[in-house]
Formats: sequence, structure tokens, C-alpha cells
Amino acid sequence: MENKMSWTVGDAVDYKGFPADKSKTGGWVCAVMILGIEICERLSTMGIAVNLVTYLIGTMHLPSSASANVVTDFMGTSFLLCLLGGFLADSFLGRYKTIAIFAMVQVLGTGALAVATKLSQLRPPPCHANEVCKQASGFQMGILYIALYLIALGTGGLKSSVSGFGTDQFDEKDEKEKSQMAYFFNRFFFFISTGTLMAVTVLVYIQDAVGRSWGYGICSASMLIAVFIFLAGTKKYRYKRSQGSPVVHIFQVIAAAISKRKMDLPYSVGSLYEDTPEGLRILHTDQFHCLDKAAIIREGDFDNMSGSGPNPWKLCSVTRVEEVKMVVRLLPIWATTIIFWTTYAQMITFSVEQASTMERSIGSFQIPAGSLTVFFVAAILITLAINDRFIMPLWRKWKGKQGFSSLQRIGIGLVLSTFGMAAASMVETKRLSVSKTVDRNTEILPITVFWLIPQFFLVGSAEAFIYTGQLDFFITQSPKGMKTMSTGLFLTTLSFGFFLSSFLVSVVKKVTSNTNEQGWLADKINYGRLDCFYGLLAILSVINFVIYVICAMWLKPKTPPKIGVQMETIKASSTEEIC
Repeated sequence: MENKMSWTVGDAVDYKGFPADKSKTGGWVCAVMILGIEICERLSTMGIAVNLVTYLIGTMHLPSSASANVVTDFMGTSFLLCLLGGFLADSFLGRYKTIAIFAMVQVLGTGALAVATKLSQLRPPPCHANEVCKQASGFQMGILYIALYLIALGTGGLKSSVSGFGTDQFDEKDEKEKSQMAYFFNRFFFFISTGTLMAVTVLVYIQDAVGRSWGYGICSASMLIAVFIFLAGTKKYRYKRSQGSPVVHIFQVIAAAISKRKMDLPYSVGSLYEDTPEGLRILHTDQFHCLDKAAIIREGDFDNMSGSGPNPWKLCSVTRVEEVKMVVRLLPIWATTIIFWTTYAQMITFSVEQASTMERSIGSFQIPAGSLTVFFVAAILITLAINDRFIMPLWRKWKGKQGFSSLQRIGIGLVLSTFGMAAASMVETKRLSVSKTVDRNTEILPITVFWLIPQFFLVGSAEAFIYTGQLDFFITQSPKGMKTMSTGLFLTTLSFGFFLSSFLVSVVKKVTSNTNEQGWLADKINYGRLDCFYGLLAILSVINFVIYVICAMWLKPKTPPKIGVQMETIKASSTEEIC
């Protein structure tokens, strides 16, 4: 019996609901079948995003700022919907069904986009030089939006579950499989980079040289193949039982605390309610005391229909309250990393538009404007390699640590992105000076596109530090039962960064425009002052970095008081409360 138990995974089941047999389920084969979905998701999302602005301006005849906002709203919605996908996976569907359903949603979205770009009735007639271009109609844009947001919905559902379902295939309690799981995270990021690299090179070239519909059709077909491969592994996967949505747990603590807001905290922490097993408890901390009131026991708290413990909307354990406190402590770092993704958004919108006006020929071959983002991927891979091979070994010898902490990596990324925006502003000043020496309506200016490499490389290197730093921070600093939600919280920084970009573009467009001038963000980029907009982002990044440093210093770990500490001590420091 003991030998049989050693071959099963305690917290996982097979597709029939029986304890998962290690020899027959999980492992690398299953993980690779799941990672195929991630490659195709990256291929679709990034292949569309990096080259969409050129389609909106050149084919749909939208103004420059409006085109940029369409792209950033699409990307922002994609990452915001990760919260919905995570909620559905945790509460109702499970990760397997969530991946299968939302992968098919993305197949439909990319298929619809292929049709929308193929039919001439769904785009305005082409226009030639010195002609007034007819902008796409509401119906034509409506069909395009339906396709884009189907893709966004699919992306949100997939990104929230793919990494988690992949790690479910390894047993954390088995040392061999635990080491394989660490390797899986490295492969996961590699697969993301691989999908992005294919998107910004091969797929963008197909879109420009062969046809948009062909490019998007390839996305749809590849995801469909990935879904069939994924479903083929159904009998081999390991499935984790759902423990309920952490979002619901957070709202329960907040609701209980609000209902008891007028009550006084007890004299001793030991008087607060705690039903968590000893080995899984989180010690009480001296912060956010208003949330502690959710653990005050009062009459009626045990009036529960199920009769198996207190009503969770009226009474929460100290451990549950501390889990919510841990999430609250993540928020300052969450807020101060949003601005980076706003600068990142410029690299796939205005920077691509810049590239479309510059000399991109290498001999007889012309580089697609959207393919300039390949320097992003190159910067990420080079930065990660240098960090692993050189910086980390030196850091270990000098400081005796394994490498930069998550907060240090985020800080480095914020600094690099600030320099990236400053470089972008200077390069745009140079590009505009060239445009003034020739006719501003000239399609291709006599300036090489390789002037844009510094901004792509700096922001790409920044992403390598910030993405890995954020992922590490949000996973390691969050409660064990809220890992999926904390990953979703991390992804919302991308979402809000893109939405902030749309907001800033709209505000700057309105404030700097007048009856005679089109302002910084003109409908035609050669008539605007994009360098000033980049400069504004650099200034905002500097201010944000100062706030980030303050938040990082505040976040330094504090030694939690032991159970039994007197509440009078806590009340004495109530003036320092943040609630």
C-alpha cells in the first residue's frame, strides 16, 4: 500500500477523478503539449499587435493617434481579461476546460480577422497621393472590433491558466519533479520569446508581402492544431482540485471587516478567530488593523446554512485576514510598474509608425516596419544571457547572493525604460529635422531605420528585468493559495499600462491641438511633435521611479509579532495605519 501511495500525487487526480499515477500522468510530455498553446497564443497576439497600426493607418485610413489607441485598447483588454479567465478557472471550469474553451475562442477571433481583412467590402477604397482618403465606416470598424476582442477574450482566458496548468504536471513534493518545474518556468519564458520572435519576423513578413488574411489565417490554423494536440493529452494530464476563488475570499474579509468597523479590537490577538491548521497559519502582523476586525467573534457569526463552521462573510480567520494583507502590500509595487508598460506600448504603436516613414532597405530586401520589434526579443535574450552568465556570478562573489532581488530587477528595468524614452525623443527630433529638409508628405524619408535600435533595445532590456522581477515578486510575496490571482494581478499592470497610454494619447491630442495646428500627435506623424510626447513619458518615468523607490523601502520585510501580543501595543501605533 505504501509503495502504491508513493506513486500517486497527493493533491492531483487523473481525468477519471482518481489519484494521479506518477508513472502514467504529468511530466514533460504533458507540459510540452500545453506549451504549444502558449506559442500559438503569442504568435497570434503579438503578430497582430505589432503590425496592426500600419493596417489601421494605411488601409483603414484612421488618424495616427486613433490607430495607436485601437492597438493599446486591444492589448489592455487582453491582459485585463486575464482576471476573468483566472476567476472562471478557479471557481467553475478548472484550468483544463478554461484553456480548451478560450483557445477555440481565439481560433474564431483570428479566423474572423482573416475574413475581415480579405473582403473588400469590409475596408474603405484605397487612395493615392494627394487624394482625400475615405475613413473606414462604423460597420467596417465594428466587424474589425468584433474579431479583435474575440482574440482578446481568448488571450485573457489562456494566459491566466496555461502556466498554472503546466506546473500542475509536476509534483512539488518530489525533488526530481520539483527541479523539472523550475526548468519549466525557464522554458515557459523561452516559448513566449519564441512565439514573439516568429510573430515579429515570419508572420509580419507574410502579412506585408503575401497578405493580411494569409497571416491571420496561419494564426487561426496553428492554434487549431495546438488545440487538437492539447486535447490529445487529456488522459495523460494531472488535474488539481479547485480550492475556490481567492477573489471571493478577499471580498469576504472586506465584507466582514466593514460590518464590524465600529467594534473595538480585543485586548489580545489570541482572542481573534483562527481555525487554520497550525502548520498552515500565517502570524498576525502589525499593519492594516481595520482588516483585523474581520476576525472578531460576535454573536450570529456561526449562523451558517451548511452548519460546518462560521459564515465566511461574517467571520474570517486571522490567516485569511493576513492573506488579504499580503495582497494589499503588493499594490504599491503594482501601481508603480504600470508606467513601464505605457512606455512599452509606444514601441508597438508610434515606434512602428516611425519605422514605416524611414529607409528600411537592405539591398533589394525591405524590412517590414513591424519587424523592427525583433530588437525587443534580441534585447530580452541578450539581457537574460548576460545576466545569467556574467552579472549573477559576479553578484554572488561580491554580495554572496544568488542575484538581483525582484525589487532590484524592477528598479533596473524602470531606469532602463526611462533612458529608452529619452533616446526615443532624441531620435524623433533627428527624424523630424530630416522631414523638414524634404517634402513632409514624402512616404520614405532619407534616414535609416536603424536609428530606432537604441529605443527598442533599451526598452527590450528593461522588459527582461521588469517582467522576470514582477513575476518573481508577485508569486513569492503572495499567499500560497492566491498564486493564480497574484499572477493575474501582475498581468493587469500590462493592461493598465496600455489603457494609460490610450488615456495620455487622448489627453495630449486634445490639449496640444488647436484650430491651426494638429499638436504633438498629428494625424500624419511628420507634422507632429512625437519627440515632445516621448519626452513627457521620460519625465513621468523619472517621477514614477522616485515613488517606486519610496514604496520599495516601505515594503522591507518586518518581523511579525507572535500570537499573544497585546492589542494595546497595536493600538498605540494606530496613527501609522494605512487603512
